[in-house]
Amino acid sequence: MSRRAGEALIPEDRPDPVPAAGEVRLRVLACGVCRTDLHVVDGDLARSGSVVPGHEIVGRVEATGAGVRGFAIGQRVGVPWLGGTCGHCAYCESDRENLCDTPVFTGYTRDGGFATHAVCDARHCFALPDGVDDAHIAPLLCAGLIGWRSLRMAGDGKAIGLYGFGAAAHIIAQVARWQGRTIYAFTRAGDVTAQAFARQMGAVWAGASEDSPPVALDAAIIFAPVGDLVPAALRAVKKGGRVVCGGIYMSDIPSFPYRLLWEERQVVSVANLTRRDAIEFLEVAPRAGVVTEVKTYPLERANDALDDLRSGRLSGAAVIVP
Repeated sequence: MSRRAGEALIPEDRPDPVPAAGEVRLRVLACGVCRTDLHVVDGDLARSGSVVPGHEIVGRVEATGAGVRGFAIGQRVGVPWLGGTCGHCAYCESDRENLCDTPVFTGYTRDGGFATHAVCDARHCFALPDGVDDAHIAPLLCAGLIGWRSLRMAGDGKAIGLYGFGAAAHIIAQVARWQGRTIYAFTRAGDVTAQAFARQMGAVWAGASEDSPPVALDAAIIFAPVGDLVPAALRAVKKGGRVVCGGIYMSDIPSFPYRLLWEERQVVSVANLTRRDAIEFLEVAPRAGVVTEVKTYPLERANDALDDLRSGRLSGAAVIVP
């Protein structure tokens, strides 16, 4: 399934891709549907031409290109959003490859996983643990990874607010609880379904994004792409608190009085992920007992999955199963 910006996905028949040197070809078993896919499909992220979306790929190695080591035919692997880096820019050389000057992004600058097959850079594929089926492990590859990086950037505080309780929040809430933290969930006003889901996932309180939590927060993570939530979150965090913006895209942040930022509050963003993030989180998730809530769709219903995410009809994550 490929698209041009602002258009629905269109089915296409293509020959099986041939992996070049350093690449592997995967038979796609499942691919999570991420909010970033919406930003790609809806044209929020500029991109010319046509591309196959999808960057939470679970697949089995079907063929390898020259020079690939460490992967066996038939092995199950995962592929995340960051699909390639240069390895030699100042960021890559300082362990900040998530900020690489010439990155490759799965499902955005190279074809992704809304397909039966995908070709990926072997250096950015990860062996997946056993014990979790394809559909339930797929959301870990972006929603989980970005949630993990966001949680680490939030610091060591105990009271954590999560704004937007979707795929990423429902995963990282479980990790935070395992770490001994307390979760406060913020949803769209009147969304009792999302608030009930948040409490099911361990939140001790769930309310509207405009509400004040019952305690001052040590940190807040914003997963919803809504700039208005930044000043709301700043109001909710205590002195020295941090607000982490966890998405690749957000609407404009409105002006707000300096007093909301004063007393050493901080606003930071999360950009992409590193391979170290993936290795760490794929080890942490089973130890934390993470269980993902998913709704599966066949490949031909990829547009329905995107529509359900766009309209807020999902609890947890959507996953496409070719």
